[in-house]
Amino acid sequence: MITNRRNFIVSVTAVSATALNFRPAAAQAKEETSTDSDAERRRANAALMQRYAAAWRSGDLKTLVDCYHEAFTLHYFGAHPLAGTHAGRPAALRALAAVSRKTNRRLLAIVDVMASAERAALIAREAFERDGEKAELERLFVYTTLAGRLHECWIYDSDQQRVDRFLR
Repeated sequence: MITNRRNFIVSVTAVSATALNFRPAAAQAKEETSTDSDAERRRANAALMQRYAAAWRSGDLKTLVDCYHEAFTLHYFGAHPLAGTHAGRPAALRALAAVSRKTNRRLLAIVDVMASAERAALIAREAFERDGEKAELERLFVYTTLAGRLHECWIYDSDQQRVDRFLR
């Protein structure tokens, strides 16, 4: 269980390096010169994530939803009623809306945005509030993309047990 910011950042770094398939800069530069399509996909994923982050910061729900592929699938970890896989954009949006209703979820900051040819990720700091309890959490969202849109998302929370309590 990750319970403090320092441990979460260390864990996020490990998860990000694995999930995003990052390589040392020299290896990545060599690959980018030899595989133009990988470099193009990385740039496209980075642009998509910047668009998504800007829309989230500004509360532009139309653009946020437009960033999701029709087959968008959300993988929510934990031991709460919303844990599991929500397949298809409508089901994923219903799950996200339920989380927002139960937690009064509010974005505090986009900490970082990352992209590779295969994955994209976003680290966000969010505030949750329910029944007088308040929490500030860092969350890692790891995405795959398809046809220029977010296709799948896995959500990693800095304090999963606390999130589970909010979502009961």
